[in-house]
Amino acid sequence: MVIKTEITEMFGIKHPIVTAPMGPFYTTEMAIAVSEAGGMGVLSHTNLFGQSSLDAMKANMEYVVEHTDKPFGFNIRTGRMQMDAKILCSKIPRFIAKNPKIKEQCVYALTSAGTSKLIKTKAWEALKESGSQIKHFHVAPALWLADKCVASNVDGMVITGGEGGGHQSYEKISTLVLLQQIKQKYPDFPIIACGGFATGVGVAAALTMGAGAVAMGSRFIASKESEFHETYKNIVPPAKAIDTVLVTGFLGPIRLWKNKYSLHHGLVANKEEKMAAESKMSMADLIEDGKHYEMTYHGNIDDGAVLLGQSIGIIHSIERVPDIIDDIMKVAEERLKSAANMVV
Repeated sequence: MVIKTEITEMFGIKHPIVTAPMGPFYTTEMAIAVSEAGGMGVLSHTNLFGQSSLDAMKANMEYVVEHTDKPFGFNIRTGRMQMDAKILCSKIPRFIAKNPKIKEQCVYALTSAGTSKLIKTKAWEALKESGSQIKHFHVAPALWLADKCVASNVDGMVITGGEGGGHQSYEKISTLVLLQQIKQKYPDFPIIACGGFATGVGVAAALTMGAGAVAMGSRFIASKESEFHETYKNIVPPAKAIDTVLVTGFLGPIRLWKNKYSLHHGLVANKEEKMAAESKMSMADLIEDGKHYEMTYHGNIDDGAVLLGQSIGIIHSIERVPDIIDDIMKVAEERLKSAANMVV
């Protein structure tokens, strides 16, 4: 038995499970594993070690289609400070269009941490007109950002609340409230829920509230197949939900695991304060900030930036991706059936 939603139908996937964007880290093996297990694997916007993010994205896409014939997606961060965003938004659609196998399998383009309009290039329009079934979703961590997404004619939104790891909004609204806000205002709009999900109970709740799928980051970081360093993965099973903190990141508020690095960072109150801080940053400052992500990739979890969400408090083991998804979907199906029996 399977759960069918508008998202599973839209993308031709078996399960309403998607990997959350996890840049700047590599998620290629993770994406393959999730897609093979029936979900939607997503390639992160990767730019570690001074490598060209464009070359990395192209190589990762080629690697994915060599190892699975299932659908997959990719993420581009489109924030003000993301200098490579325009290049990716222009050249990646052109690259996809020229590669028949990638064009067939790459069905999900996710932009985040900035404007949803940046990917609407001539290359994107040409890709769509060439027969590609690709859909454009944008991450919306606040209601006003959801309004902007709808106005820019995205195909769907990833609604992420403050519980999630990585980049967040200044409003700090929970997924529970944000999802209800957006379903009230846009009841028929395709939605993927993100932030705080790691179990079948959570998936069932999100689907009942009107989401068509759930995106998870921390749950898949703590998987056998993920490329994350073992010391990074091993943080998760013993962790508590209170072991993360919101601080100021490269693109705005960001949720990190509490360590020496994050506890020495403050949190800006609003966008204006963040922009004022950005105006004072030098290229040396940007390079220094990036080093802390590279430290984490090599296993330095004391001095590095460790992106994790509050869902680490409900993840108790490191498992294989197929087992994670099978367990989540089994519980989700049981909960949805039980909920249906309440209606008499």
